[in-house]
Amino acid sequence: MSTILQINNLETVLHTPAGPVWAVDGITLEISKGETFVLIGESGCGKSMTALSVMRLLPEVGEIVGGSVRLGGVDLLLQPEIAMRTIRGKRISMIFQEPMLSLNPVMTVAAQIGEVLKRHFNLGVAATQKRILEILNQVGIPDAARRMEEYPFQFSGGMKQRMMIAMALAGEPELLIADEPTTALDVTIQAQVLDLLRTLQQRDGMAILLITHDLGVAAEMAHKVAVMYAGEIVETANRAQFFQNPVHPYSRKLFASLPGKARRRQGLPLAVIRGNVPPLSSEFTGCRFAKRCDQAWGLCHDAAPGWVEVSAGHKVRCHLFSESAKLEAPAGWLEKGATDAPQESSTKSRLLSPNHLIHEACLLSVSALKVYFPIRKGLMKRVTGYVKAVDGVSLAIYRGKTLALVGESGCGKTTVGKGILQLIPPSAGSVQYKGIELVRLERDRLRKMRAEFQLIFQDPYSSLNPRMRIVDIIEEGMNALAAGQKEDVGIAGDGPAMAEMTKAARVDALLESVGLPPEAKWRYPHEFSGGQRQRIAIARALAVNPKLIICDEPTSALDVSVQAQILNLLKNLQNRLGLAYLFITHNISVVEYVADEVAVMYLGRIVERGSVDDILENARHPYTQALLSAVPVVEPESRRHVMPLHGDLPSPANPPRGCHFHPRCPHVMQVCRESYPGISIFNSTHTTRCYLYPQDASASGEAQAEVQAQA
Repeated sequence: MSTILQINNLETVLHTPAGPVWAVDGITLEISKGETFVLIGESGCGKSMTALSVMRLLPEVGEIVGGSVRLGGVDLLLQPEIAMRTIRGKRISMIFQEPMLSLNPVMTVAAQIGEVLKRHFNLGVAATQKRILEILNQVGIPDAARRMEEYPFQFSGGMKQRMMIAMALAGEPELLIADEPTTALDVTIQAQVLDLLRTLQQRDGMAILLITHDLGVAAEMAHKVAVMYAGEIVETANRAQFFQNPVHPYSRKLFASLPGKARRRQGLPLAVIRGNVPPLSSEFTGCRFAKRCDQAWGLCHDAAPGWVEVSAGHKVRCHLFSESAKLEAPAGWLEKGATDAPQESSTKSRLLSPNHLIHEACLLSVSALKVYFPIRKGLMKRVTGYVKAVDGVSLAIYRGKTLALVGESGCGKTTVGKGILQLIPPSAGSVQYKGIELVRLERDRLRKMRAEFQLIFQDPYSSLNPRMRIVDIIEEGMNALAAGQKEDVGIAGDGPAMAEMTKAARVDALLESVGLPPEAKWRYPHEFSGGQRQRIAIARALAVNPKLIICDEPTSALDVSVQAQILNLLKNLQNRLGLAYLFITHNISVVEYVADEVAVMYLGRIVERGSVDDILENARHPYTQALLSAVPVVEPESRRHVMPLHGDLPSPANPPRGCHFHPRCPHVMQVCRESYPGISIFNSTHTTRCYLYPQDASASGEAQAEVQAQA
């Protein structure tokens, strides 16, 4: 295959007031026609800056100071800006990480794609409109002829991402750079986006540089893989070599950080990479991973390792594989950490037994919960209908247990969480916490109970006050809800000074527990990365000693290493304090690790529920089966046959008659179009709502209440 992109010893520096930051420090790689090259690594490793360097789209403080970037033999670094404008969008295109920030909010879809066509093709008005329609149909935009005249805000997250892909593909590029193209997307939309990229690549022979921190996505898409750490590549191999035998200690730690049911069943915590990616403004003398590596010895701190070829095409930058360095390693050092699983010799390394300090008492009981939002039209703003965001949800959460709520964006998961906490007033139904009815509870009494249940929001940046320092953000809840006093942390003493010392010590301990240094408390939210802001949001929720925490996608923006740290923290707090979680997520591997029970939600209603093993190993509802089949996995033997979902989630303002899922269901029958199904019971924990199974007319208790609520 012919080489499309050849990067040789690329060096990019950011000139900041604090000094130079070497964001890309000597990157070398090649991508051939029709090949997908995947770049993996934690946030802050320089992956996105590598892509921006290739596109010559660096920020004002950025400068490429060395190396070459050749696209089909043309060195992009030697081209004037006017020539780059012809190359961008035509020969090389990029899908940016955040589509909403990359799309012009005041231009229609057709106008934005039309800009690309006008720049690179000599087409008439009619031909341009025809080509725009073809591109939108190509990326799966439904009703493209009508929607091409709509604006970005009128599209869902998945649709906006497809718009970005349509714009990137409009110029029929030789190379497509995709920077986290599926981050925060539902697994069903993610599967559609990845399948679309594969299809277009096979048809046009397009090369793809895919940047991701999702090892499952990498396993499904990659031909070649490179692992990036602190500005440089530390391991490179083809897909089979890398996923069968990752050799660099950093790569192995990434795999050991992946959650799954095996570790949950063994009661073991996830492997955590201690510390953080070092600042790229540092002067490195040895291996950049040495301070976080379990197998590092003196040489690792003193000399930078060179490249070693462990097998044909599989290279690593590590002293462990250098023949000369092996002679200097301490005896038995190479065998240390042969597996990156946590040590089991100490009982402290194990998570506590799932039954430790846990009593099977129902902490939260939700019955027939409904949250409707009125639709108002006309001069008098009369109510003409309702958006049925939550339409009769019943569930129970027990002390010390985790209920995972899964489903596509827009199905009502977050609204359920806010309705439970009375942040959104329910339209109907019952929410009982420790037997106390929260719906329409007096405001003063509800305020006094706020410390008992907390919410970790999905978007930490929007939920953190940008004008407050981190110490004030965390202490705000303590002050408002009288939490964090000296008795909470076991420090004896009297007087306001001791109380203040105790509060300060508690803030430091909370920050350290979520992997942030205590001195970070004097900074503002904008000074942190997205993953760090999420850790701050978790620390704030924990500050008031809650008994129930609703976690709304708390790990969606995190690297796998940071995700492992947060999940370990949540699991240990649960086992030690008996915390209960309602865990809202679309990450099935996280569900496998943290959940005791799973509820699958579709268009405001729960369509299947059961224990985590019931749902993940014996899913019955077609929607649940489609969700699970769309999950990218690392192990080829674990992959399920993909059941593609056609179309998008219907509007909750006008749900389909009968079973809400029938317009997208591959097994639809006439009865599905006529009435909503009752409950089918498979065992004491596993139920679903589907006409494929016998309806249980004798359903009683909670099941019967749900039937009545949704009738």
